[in-house]
Amino acid sequence: MLNPVWLETFITLVDVGHFTQTAEKLYMTQPGVSQHINKLEEACGCKLIKREKKSFSITEQGRLVYNHAKALIRNEKFLFEQLSFDDPLSGECTLACSGSVALLLYPRLLPLQNQHPNIHINIKAAPNHQILADIKNGHIDQGIVTNIPNESFFDFEELGKEELCLILPQKANVNNSWERLFSELGLINHPDAEHYLSLYFKQSLEQELTQLDVSKIPVVGSINQISQILEPIAQGIGFTVLPKSAVDSFYLPKRLKVFKPKQPVIESLYLVCKKNRVLPARYDTFNSIIRQTWA
Repeated sequence: MLNPVWLETFITLVDVGHFTQTAEKLYMTQPGVSQHINKLEEACGCKLIKREKKSFSITEQGRLVYNHAKALIRNEKFLFEQLSFDDPLSGECTLACSGSVALLLYPRLLPLQNQHPNIHINIKAAPNHQILADIKNGHIDQGIVTNIPNESFFDFEELGKEELCLILPQKANVNNSWERLFSELGLINHPDAEHYLSLYFKQSLEQELTQLDVSKIPVVGSINQISQILEPIAQGIGFTVLPKSAVDSFYLPKRLKVFKPKQPVIESLYLVCKKNRVLPARYDTFNSIIRQTWA
């Protein structure tokens, strides 16, 4: 890395155009200026100026170094401006969550961007494990997950709870054996389907469901667009498990049958960020809307 003091001396020399005046401006001696230039040339491995008695001219290599040094100054100035000015109403707010949470949350966040156009909202739909990996690797600032994350890597707070629903076609006969019904219908798969099914079968207190092997249920369709997952079920194809918010937002609810278990299946939602991560001021308003959604 080039010595920043030598670079400053070189920039001043090129701008002033005279060794003596450069020394006066920098409160140095003229030999001190010459020494800085010589050391910088030695570090660069080439001549930066061509000396001509009491004057000099800059070489092509010298011009490259000069432009590089000026860019460093500009970048450093911009950095300090950013460090000293954290605008609460400007910048990108990123969040990763399940598709159903995104479907519920995104319309509530848009008025913030509409009111403050310099805030850019970026919502990414992803399964739990991917959300946590992206937060840990710094690809996103925060996320919403349904499992308590590892406290060694993450800070988190509980936002609220959401009910899971077992969704069947309207014509489905729930008096039949669950194993037989699921085999006949087949699963409409999605990124969180396995997690939701396992949780539902475990917590619903339906004895036959607790004994089913999720991995043995046939899959008749797969889609990762939350708004499309219920389409085949509305047409009599397959079944799935989704949060209640996804069912409530579907435009053909009368074509669906939501099974009512002995005990409602509830999952907790956690707002997660990287351990000890201090988020920019713009997240104060952004996260207040998220918290109000489950308040």
